Amino acid sequence: MSRIGVFPAAGGLGLSIVNHLLKLVPASQLILIARKPESLSDVAEAGATVRHADYDDPSTLDHAFDSVDVLMLISYASFEIEHRINAHKKAISAAQSSGVKHIFYSSLGFAGNYTDTSVAHVMGAHLATEKYLSQLSGSTTYTVIREGLYSESFPIYTSWFDLRFPVSEVKIPHDGSAPGVSWVKRDELGEASAKLVARYATVTAGNVAEEFPYVNKVVLLTGPREISLKETVEVLGRVVGKDVQIRPITVDEYASLPHEGRHTYHGVDLSREWATAWEAIRLGETAVVTPTLREILGREPEDYETTIRGLL
Repeated sequence: MSRIGVFPAAGGLGLSIVNHLLKLVPASQLILIARKPESLSDVAEAGATVRHADYDDPSTLDHAFDSVDVLMLISYASFEIEHRINAHKKAISAAQSSGVKHIFYSSLGFAGNYTDTSVAHVMGAHLATEKYLSQLSGSTTYTVIREGLYSESFPIYTSWFDLRFPVSEVKIPHDGSAPGVSWVKRDELGEASAKLVARYATVTAGNVAEEFPYVNKVVLLTGPREISLKETVEVLGRVVGKDVQIRPITVDEYASLPHEGRHTYHGVDLSREWATAWEAIRLGETAVVTPTLREILGREPEDYETTIRGLL
């Protein structure tokens, strides 16, 4: 059976994937790579191999993927473009040098129905990485998993709305009208991603094309339905027991709001760049609904309101 690597394995999506992989394959089959490997001590005790590597320290990647056959590569946590692309390329190059046969890459659910363009700044590095994977030389193959927008990530699309300290107005450069977002629970994305990885890792040698239809392809995982930002905010209001409405503002006004450094990366304020996400939503990039997540999970994905209520 192929050995499965996950990097980085200690973030939100990474831990979800690891936890679901442990239900599908023996722990001894897993090679988990993280910036803080000590956070994975429980999994190490269960039999998984745990290693240290850091996107921001390329030298640590040189042998991080040795003995890995199938790699789940989770994107660098940022929405800068060039720095993020370079981090991904270095990891992919290191994986190839170590003999990794297949790379799963966690992309994002902008760019509409499998298109290769997006107005969302946050999607720029993902699209560039997808293209880089598609042009790999040698025998390494790939699967891009476009993970739909996490239901739990609503704060970054609702001007940092906080369920614990709710406000009555959400000030964003969007009026809330459709098209909206096909929100999806992060742990269900982790579960589906783990099932895809485990499925590939157990296919019969020589029959990959027949047993796994996603080789050198993009897979889009979404929630069960599209929800406008107006309805998104109404759900937040119901959950906290407060009337909450969207107050449309300009991009300039949004950029001038106090964001407490949430849009600052390496000392650069990217508030305006982040605002392109609402333009992408307005154009319908995040409104696509596919049956793929339901098919992989074998059940209907959890609806948005249920997930939000579960956060309290």
